[in-house]
Amino acid sequence: MTYLLVKWLHVVFSTLIFGTGIGSAFYLLVATLRRDAALVAGVARIVVWADWLFTATTAVLQPLTGFWLIHIAGFPLSTPWIAWSVGLYVLAIACWLPVVGLQMRMRDLATEAASRGEALSPAYWRCFRSWVALGVPAFFAFMAIFYLMVVKPAEVF
Repeated sequence: MTYLLVKWLHVVFSTLIFGTGIGSAFYLLVATLRRDAALVAGVARIVVWADWLFTATTAVLQPLTGFWLIHIAGFPLSTPWIAWSVGLYVLAIACWLPVVGLQMRMRDLATEAASRGEALSPAYWRCFRSWVALGVPAFFAFMAIFYLMVVKPAEVF
């Protein structure tokens, strides 16, 4: 019974972290492409808030439930799909950490531009390009983790 409860929590946390990430990225991307500083400022405020509320908490809880499942099931950490999943998770979180700072900077730059009635600044667009560049590998890392968690291949490569 403990295993099923922890597995359920693990799936819920994976849904929250991935869903919040995809949803936040989509809305901030669409708002940015509209080039409306006031719209971007509002969306970025919500995205930053959602990241702290959902992504930050599940970024901690997800590996805790994962390692608990590994312990309960008796899998060695050297199991290929587990080792790859852990490595990919570290990569995804390493991409996400600077994204949080970029999103806060983007929010502030958009708010500043909106308050002055100006267009988004070159500094905003630099942050945006970095944000996209970090989001792409994080997205594919999570997609690979989902594959590994479902398929659990004996050999990964």
